[in-house]
Amino acid sequence: MATTPASGERASSSRDSASYPPEGSGWVLFAGIMIMMVGVLNIIWGIAAIGDSKFFTEEVTIINTSLHTWGWLLLIIGVLELVSAFSLFSGGEFGRWFGIFIASLNAIGALLSIATYPFWSLAIFALAIIIIYKLAEGPEGSVS
Repeated sequence: MATTPASGERASSSRDSASYPPEGSGWVLFAGIMIMMVGVLNIIWGIAAIGDSKFFTEEVTIINTSLHTWGWLLLIIGVLELVSAFSLFSGGEFGRWFGIFIASLNAIGALLSIATYPFWSLAIFALAIIIIYKLAEGPEGSVS
């Protein structure tokens, strides 16, 4: 027959609070993975735009710039998003705030390209807003 520990004691010391991740860290991990995925997609789209890929619309002008300029902007934002994701994975406040800044740039970029690809742009914009909200919420789950 199993015995129960006395009041205030733990049956197992392996369930120490230090072994568990802090509350809200799952959302930070989610935001980091999403930023990394969007960063890789932006890098791919940027390289495709620079290389005149055929899946872009013909003679497209995005906010008075050429497709090559837009491709370079996407490539730079994508690389910054990867830096932001790895900074989030290392922990600390800088990763959170840099992630918010980069996700905000990505949301603005998605809205600027809404005339060319409306559904894709709205999906990327919604994802960026979720990332911004979850990073601004902080690891404790309360808005800081």
